[in-house]
Amino acid sequence: MKRPKLKKASKRMTCHKRYKIQKKLEELKQQQKLDRQKEQEKKRKLEVNPGDEQSNVEPQQEFEEPKSKKAKSGKQNPKKLHCQELKKVIEASDVVLEVLDARDPLGCRCPQVEEAIVQSGHKKLVLVLNKSDLVPKENLENWLNYLNKELPTVVFKASTNIKSREKMLKVKKKKKAVPFQSKTCCGKEALCKLLGGFQQSCGKAIQVGVIGFPNVGKSSIINSLKQERICNVGVPMGLTRSMQIVPLDKQITVIDSPCFIISPSNSSTALALRSPTSIEVLRPLEAASAILSQADSQQVVLKYTVPGYKDALDFFTKLAQRRGLHQKGGSPNVESAAKLLWSEWTGASLGYYCHPPTSWNPPPHFNEIIAANMKKGFNLEELETNNAHSIQVLKGPHLTNRILFRSSGLTNGIIEETDIPEELPRQKENKQDGEDQGNVDGENNAESSDVPPVEDTRERLPVESTASKPSDRSFTLDKISEEDDDAYDFKTDYV
Repeated sequence: MKRPKLKKASKRMTCHKRYKIQKKLEELKQQQKLDRQKEQEKKRKLEVNPGDEQSNVEPQQEFEEPKSKKAKSGKQNPKKLHCQELKKVIEASDVVLEVLDARDPLGCRCPQVEEAIVQSGHKKLVLVLNKSDLVPKENLENWLNYLNKELPTVVFKASTNIKSREKMLKVKKKKKAVPFQSKTCCGKEALCKLLGGFQQSCGKAIQVGVIGFPNVGKSSIINSLKQERICNVGVPMGLTRSMQIVPLDKQITVIDSPCFIISPSNSSTALALRSPTSIEVLRPLEAASAILSQADSQQVVLKYTVPGYKDALDFFTKLAQRRGLHQKGGSPNVESAAKLLWSEWTGASLGYYCHPPTSWNPPPHFNEIIAANMKKGFNLEELETNNAHSIQVLKGPHLTNRILFRSSGLTNGIIEETDIPEELPRQKENKQDGEDQGNVDGENNAESSDVPPVEDTRERLPVESTASKPSDRSFTLDKISEEDDDAYDFKTDYV
């Protein structure tokens, strides 16, 4: 008689146990990712300054700092840290790349920082017009002609889909493919040739510092030149907190820097567009109203597909209704609508543009002699040819995504630590529910904000081409299915 077969034990496990294992694996992978980033930063520092490791290790072995001193250093004003790191980058650089947003080039220039570079006497300053694909080609050519009178200017569009080194290695193992090359970057060849020609004229290795206001794309440009996601990039402003050294090749080293610190003496529009949210605390309604006051109202109506509006509060009310942003009770959430507009104008998807000045008026720290000295050592004829090719390749924004904007001019920045105003204690914002948020009085809003009314923009700004059916675009998140990286990421990652 045959023995009865025993049933095998089931390998199924409970959902609770399976989710617990998955959570531990994700935490372990995140920790390994952070450890790899720390090791890469240490290797980069050792490649540039091999003797720094010993100098940093010896004092720690001899004595340990008291906890009180460590706590004080951690609470240092972040603005002062930014100024310190920015000075280090300028001092260490032979060539300084000031990155400008092509949508408002004049508003991205900082006269205080440029003056400090000019006074050094032996440094070169080059302008990089990033996000060039977000403005009409005619407008880009006009700005290029205007800026070339003063400094060498490079047309650029940074890549937004560059992968990290770990992902590139995984792709190579799975598929025998060629090394990753970004197809969306434009202007890389022109910038590399410009820097390479200057390095050959100098006859020595050079260091190139990358500076600019927040969210102009400094780190994205470095990633595009390196063809690797080596610098942190993202939609939030002010991600780069300290200088980062990235060897481009044996002769050229690029240095990433923290953003400029904007002076509180600037206009409300400049403060809204150039202030990193991690450093400055601004009210969304006031910041968005300031931006809206400088935009052409008719083109804003076409872009956001809302009816005509009387003032900023009326616009945000209609925008909240159009996008389905409501509070408890069904009243439109005006503050959420203001945050939506603010995020789009400080991001890298909205195609607004400014007209350059009719005549060239150099700033006080510039003149024709200084401009001529800044251009020495660069092959300007080759740069002009490469820029023309870049403009031809770029695709301008759609007609419904063009909004004429009135620039507030040069943006004053702070480079000296002594000029940084003392921070006032942050006031806690009281959260209001239901009717308290919904029933906003227009008169009270006008008194609390110094933003001019938006009605006047129709008379002062001309109206350009329109479309019959503008597309309704909302601020959305795209899910990314790339192995075990972050679950969500924005469409663009300019910094």
